[in-house]
Amino acid sequence: MSKAALCLLLNILKNLPDMLGHLLNKLQEDTTRWENIRHLFSEAGFPAKTILLKEGEIAGHIYFIKKGCLRLWFNDDGKDITFQFFFENRAVASIESFLKNAPSRFNLETIEPTSVLILPKESFNILMEEITELREGFQEIMMQRLENYTRLFLSRIKDNPQKRYLDLIENNPQIVQRVPQHYIASYLGITPVSLSRIRNKR
Repeated sequence: MSKAALCLLLNILKNLPDMLGHLLNKLQEDTTRWENIRHLFSEAGFPAKTILLKEGEIAGHIYFIKKGCLRLWFNDDGKDITFQFFFENRAVASIESFLKNAPSRFNLETIEPTSVLILPKESFNILMEEITELREGFQEIMMQRLENYTRLFLSRIKDNPQKRYLDLIENNPQIVQRVPQHYIASYLGITPVSLSRIRNKR
């Protein structure tokens, strides 16, 4: 693994919850321990609109994004529904599929040319067994993911499309800056025409 890739992984850990930040400090202090796990990761690059995981397949990897943007989406009777976006220094997988070895409910697709670090399921299990802090930190991440899903669900019920769009601009401006409008519309649960109308009102 390149030095740049190692720095990326450390930066990713810095941006995760405090429990993983604690792990980062331990890894930096314990060179031998770090050298023992670095081989578990590989690197790859993909062009835009590459499907990394298809709906119905079993997720076998977690991806750490070095550069680029990905989305999780699913097909609803022929309609493309975007569920979540992921950018640099984020980890992404169809988590439920990854953990339970169940068919994924989502497709995972690159939106931009994307570079990633890849952690296979077998390597993930090794890290979970060997590093207690990582296991505890991952549980914390899962709780945050549940909180995010709950917020998204409630927003779809309570807020009108314009409010959802304004919240998106305020809380996730890079989505508006980097993601094509038709993906944003599907994420907000509206048509591209409706999104254009909302944007023109601002």
